[in-house]
Amino acid sequence: MSYFIVEISEQQVKREKEKARELRRSQWWKNRVARGLCHYCGMSFPPDELTMDHLVPIVRGGTSTRGNVVPACKECNNRKKYLLPMEWEEYLEKMGRGPEDGGEGEH
Repeated sequence: MSYFIVEISEQQVKREKEKARELRRSQWWKNRVARGLCHYCGMSFPPDELTMDHLVPIVRGGTSTRGNVVPACKECNNRKKYLLPMEWEEYLEKMGRGPEDGGEGEH
């Protein structure tokens, strides 16, 4: 698997993480996690068990904006790590799971 590398400063990372903290406090985010669905596996979880995942990770040049963050269960978020969406799909295919089945098997 090849990775797309972006040079991003520690200052930029700090700024995006602060934006993420602000976004987590917003009513928009609270409504998203209140649905209780993981973006990746589609399973239901209590809102406090969902984490904020950046589709394009901050360290890969992603931003903390509504269009780049999704609720994810801790297991999916930990598995995805710093992968871009297309790298995540490639990972799932190698694991024998596709995006069409939610990407994950049993949790």
